[in-house]
Amino acid sequence: MWSRLTYTFRETGASLRRNVTLTVAAILTSAVSLFLVGGTFLVQRGFDNLLSKWAGGVQMIVYVNAKATPEQITAVQEALSSNSTVIDISKLQYFDTDQSLAEAKRLFAADPGAYALLTKDNIPTEFKVVPTAGKLGVLVQLASTFRTIPQVQKVVLAQDQIEQIAKLRDFVQTVTVGLSILLLIGALILIWTTIRTAMFARRREIEVMKLVGATNWFIRIPFMLEGLVQGLVGGLLSCGFLLFFNRLWTNGVVKLKGDNGFIALVVSDSFLNSVMFGVVVFGMVAGAIASGVAASRFLDV
Repeated sequence: MWSRLTYTFRETGASLRRNVTLTVAAILTSAVSLFLVGGTFLVQRGFDNLLSKWAGGVQMIVYVNAKATPEQITAVQEALSSNSTVIDISKLQYFDTDQSLAEAKRLFAADPGAYALLTKDNIPTEFKVVPTAGKLGVLVQLASTFRTIPQVQKVVLAQDQIEQIAKLRDFVQTVTVGLSILLLIGALILIWTTIRTAMFARRREIEVMKLVGATNWFIRIPFMLEGLVQGLVGGLLSCGFLLFFNRLWTNGVVKLKGDNGFIALVVSDSFLNSVMFGVVVFGMVAGAIASGVAASRFLDV
């Protein structure tokens, strides 16, 4: 068993050194394609964060002061419910302190300092309002009335922001997914070509091994391991690119001033770590599969 493992790793290393140019090209191409794959997930999550508070057709958010009493909160809810011809009462949502903190934690992932200032004693609660069909214009007109209700901190309207952000998200996603697929196909072709070249260079040795009884899997495994290593290194490089991109993106977004909500475009570290882990695993599996297909296709050399 140990001798077989030693042979497998020795042959894999020799093959990687024998085709340095193709190996480096395959690794770099896979790294860039995997970076785009991971970047697509990060961008998609950022836009989802930005749109999360407007999910479900929400067009207006009424923020209530943190020090409002239960009676005052009830009064705000009754004022909203009294406009049942404009507001879809069945979809009226109230986010209490805990729910508001949970949403703030996700939206302020790029600014933990600002989130740390929020507590149960100072964070405003909120009502999320969905208009009835065709009543958005009337709801906008009523917003000024809702602002005069006691303990209402502010009223925020979505208006046409949702549609614009959604269109931008779909465009970015389409472009990045398309590029990542093309580059990933290129990386797999390079890995396939590398394995084919390695097998052709060792065709005499493979013939001898088969004559003395070596199984196809015994011959195939070192080549599959070579593709797996290329995918692993490419995945690790893409993780470095993702860390750099995320840091650059975070620093740029944090510098944006004003209450524009763009800080929600930054994802949490836990999601970034999950994406990087998935990218590395995907790179390894894709590299091993491409190598296995090439080895199987050209095993009879």
